[in-house]
Amino acid sequence: MSAVKALPVIAALSLSLSLAACGKGEDSAKPSGEPVAAVAAPAGTSWSQTVAQTPEGTFLMGNPSAKVKLVEDGSYTCSHCRDFSAEASEEIRKLVDTGKMNFEFRTYVRDPIDLTTALLARCGGKDIFYPLSEQFFANQSAMFDRVQGKDAELKAVDTMAPAERFATLARVAGLVEFAQQRGISADQAKQCLADTAAAERLAKAVETTNSQYNISGTPSFLINGVLLDNVANWASLQPKLKEAGL
Repeated sequence: MSAVKALPVIAALSLSLSLAACGKGEDSAKPSGEPVAAVAAPAGTSWSQTVAQTPEGTFLMGNPSAKVKLVEDGSYTCSHCRDFSAEASEEIRKLVDTGKMNFEFRTYVRDPIDLTTALLARCGGKDIFYPLSEQFFANQSAMFDRVQGKDAELKAVDTMAPAERFATLARVAGLVEFAQQRGISADQAKQCLADTAAAERLAKAVETTNSQYNISGTPSFLINGVLLDNVANWASLQPKLKEAGL
């Protein structure tokens, strides 16, 4: 399955929800490593609640010096990513809390609604990014239901300026109301959705990822910088983490 390859400008994003493959096979090269020792979090804190923004603008959860570094390239409109979030988020937090592993979710933009969701997920900053992302994944089916039968409204978005486009998509998909119920004010959401520079950075990040790795579908995973070919769910990822020393 082919992944999205070039998103040089926001205007190039089609409204199709199938720009990138979602899901893939289950065979993978095996990482290996010695058992990793646990590292206690600073007093009064937990590693899963320790989130820092990286120089690339993503959010890193956990011990920044952890021996095992897990990265997910995922999409908010991918059903397999939604399923992974539901089955693995709590397990990932448990591993992060050991101090042995950190976790980084990178938005792999597949379509405009995906990008719209990503702008809102980042809107509250690093401290609520992960819980808010999990809630957006849980809302995915309801979001798709909201846009059904609204082809005319979605088509009209193509003629809008980028600063208006994402706000309109968010309204049609019910995402602004959803974010408001989770602590993002209407004014805050409006500002984030009008941030075309942030949207461009998210889109260009896909180009950077594709220049480094052969991403064949979402979700995709890296352990310590090595892409795990065709690992697409918790059942296939968990053994690789154990082989990495967890």
